[in-house]
Amino acid sequence: MSESAYRVETTPRLAQWRIETLSSCTYRKSDPFKIGLWNWFISVERNKQLFVKLYPEMSSVTREQPPVASFIMKLVSSSSSNRKTLVHPGICDKQLKNNDDFIWAIDASFTGKFVIEVEFLDLKIVPPSGGEPSSIWSSYHVEKHSISTSLFSLRRMLTEGIQTDITINASDGSISAHRALLAARSPVFRSMFSHNLKEKELSTVNISDMSSEACHAFLNYIYGNFQAGEFLIHRLALLRAADKYDIADLKEACHDSLLEDIDDNNVLERLQTAHLYRLTKLKTGCLKYLVNFGKVYEIREDFNLFVHDADRELIVEIFQEILAAWRGF
Repeated sequence: MSESAYRVETTPRLAQWRIETLSSCTYRKSDPFKIGLWNWFISVERNKQLFVKLYPEMSSVTREQPPVASFIMKLVSSSSSNRKTLVHPGICDKQLKNNDDFIWAIDASFTGKFVIEVEFLDLKIVPPSGGEPSSIWSSYHVEKHSISTSLFSLRRMLTEGIQTDITINASDGSISAHRALLAARSPVFRSMFSHNLKEKELSTVNISDMSSEACHAFLNYIYGNFQAGEFLIHRLALLRAADKYDIADLKEACHDSLLEDIDDNNVLERLQTAHLYRLTKLKTGCLKYLVNFGKVYEIREDFNLFVHDADRELIVEIFQEILAAWRGF
């Protein structure tokens, strides 16, 4: 069978799959085809009935934002002697995640050539923050372009120093920034610039506990110019800054990232950090690594030094975990 037998022809909202022959007890699945944000498949199976399925390809996009679809499906017999059309009653705002979410069982027997046609009336996604699904066609691309353009403009404001009005002094250099943007992202900065503090009078902010590189990473995040490499390098400094200037989303991003790569070399430092900044998930992850997985015995010397200098409250928590683990055996 030729490759074209599995190809689905598409326009932005219409898909047609032409099937030349389909014998009894036959299963066939189309090649993937792109409609909206997703790749789709159509499958057809003839047994006692004809079963037609439409479903999105499993991917990160589908898992994170499964389509909420409205569509009309038709089967059109292309036999010149007995041309007929069957139309599904229609699907409205149905979330499709896998190949069992839409199944059309047809009693009528189609012989010879026929066409499966899908007309997508709308495709929606649920916003990451929740709420009602919104159409990807009514505003999605405009919104996406607007956000992209705005972020690009913000990056230019920082990298090119466009109309800057505040200087941030790091431990080994200074960076120009915009007080309005800093105030919008941080209630601490907003308070600095709203009251008669020295930062308002002198148009400077001293962040002496950050290097200029870490400060660049901090500002890049604030201005929407996220750089993965520098974020990983400066996570601890960014966590301190996020806590100090009350930027909750950055603090949570650092929290999640520090949890991802705990090992023998950093677990004690991460545990101390979690305790200092009240990072519950990170503390739990470190204690699980040390106690449940028995790593405390593999880094015994470092652990003994850590216990000697660590906060008493934290030491109590650690030994409570160890005792609970012992009782569990």
